[in-house]
Amino acid sequence: MSVEIDLSESFKAYDVRGIVGATINAEAVEAIGAAFVDVLGLSGQDVLVGGDMRPSSPEFSAAFARGAAYRGANPKMLGLISTDELYYAAGSLGCAGVVFTASHNPAAYNGIKMAKAGAVPVSSDTGLFDIRDLAQSYLDEGLPVSTEAPEGTVAEIDVLADYAAYLRELVDLTGIRPLKVVVDAANGMGGLTTPAVLGDTLLPGLPLEIIEMYFELDGTFPNHPANPLEPENLRDLRAAVIKHGADIGLAFDGDADRCFVIDELGNPVSPSAVTALVAVREIARARAAGEDTPVIIHNLITSRAVPEAVAAAGGRPVVTRVGHSFIKAVMAQEGAVFGGEHSAHYYFRDFYNADTGMLAAMHVLAALGHQDTPLSEFAAEYEPYVSSGEINSEVQDKAGAVARVLAEFTDAPVTVTRMDGTTVAATDGSYWFNLRPSNTEPFLRYNGEAIDTATMESIRNQVLSIVRSNA
Repeated sequence: MSVEIDLSESFKAYDVRGIVGATINAEAVEAIGAAFVDVLGLSGQDVLVGGDMRPSSPEFSAAFARGAAYRGANPKMLGLISTDELYYAAGSLGCAGVVFTASHNPAAYNGIKMAKAGAVPVSSDTGLFDIRDLAQSYLDEGLPVSTEAPEGTVAEIDVLADYAAYLRELVDLTGIRPLKVVVDAANGMGGLTTPAVLGDTLLPGLPLEIIEMYFELDGTFPNHPANPLEPENLRDLRAAVIKHGADIGLAFDGDADRCFVIDELGNPVSPSAVTALVAVREIARARAAGEDTPVIIHNLITSRAVPEAVAAAGGRPVVTRVGHSFIKAVMAQEGAVFGGEHSAHYYFRDFYNADTGMLAAMHVLAALGHQDTPLSEFAAEYEPYVSSGEINSEVQDKAGAVARVLAEFTDAPVTVTRMDGTTVAATDGSYWFNLRPSNTEPFLRYNGEAIDTATMESIRNQVLSIVRSNA
């Protein structure tokens, strides 16, 4: 007896994430493939289908292709791919497509990230929930026979070499000083893309000595979870950087669309510092090409160092809400050259406004390799403030908790803004903090920053004490 699937349990605001066999299975995926074609009007067109190294990805890719072909599309099977490979393919080939991945989620999960032609994201605002609802009806009632076009044909294509070559066109690493680089792929797709882009498996070698960690593709994640946002999952990489006397460490998440950076001392370089560093490089390149004031996008909880660095370099910073669909939309509206988030998602105009951890890593390698200062000193220029990191508090009455905090700061010299939660900023620039409620969990998320550690800790402790007082 087949499991009854309720797709509302796995369709999220930006993608699909579910537990294999419980909230997502091959039968559901086949219905999703058919609905993807129908909702986006793709009958008679090519549709890209790829997947990560999770055990269920090949089965799900085949099921999606069956559903898409049944409704008249022509699936192009990409095989094993990273998420940013899908974005590259959707952009360069002008096709809609999907990648089966659950990113950093545990092994029991799988899911789908979707893109329209040109790597335009598919979110709840742009058709994702329409696909969900139509797929649910197909799942419950059966797939109708296509009347628009005959059943499509399935073919296989490989985009890895073209993806690698394109990234090398965007950042030239051939002239940098030799660097020793430790890369932790966490048994995820970085184990496939790193040798192709930074190594010599498909392209000529670069002045990089790559020390590989956990490059074996294994969706059961035998070494550690593929979520570098959690400090514990960076422990092995930090130790390896010191052991090997490396210049830099790179950590990718499961689908390799995010990249975290470790300096030569084994300390993390904040995603905000990476955002500022890459922004300055992209501003210089755009200005050299004739742009007067290139636009850089950053979300509201990146460091204040980001807009300051952007303005100092001659760019225009634009702040947006947290979340890739917001970033990508504003990127397109503003014609922005680059965008960055605190979660280590980095977006590039030259990469179809999509996010790619590998391209961000290449920018850091180029910046480091074109000067002699160690990364710890070089990155410190972009980290003048002290950050709290994101801290979750389990709170049932989130609005009440925020109101109590604001009452405490009523007489303080601060400004309060309401974009994506509530941000309180000292008028003298000494600190700011943001309280942002989770849409899916009983969490109130705190992010803060200050001019020194004592101020950061004092404000953090004060706010969290108030938040948790009636939790």
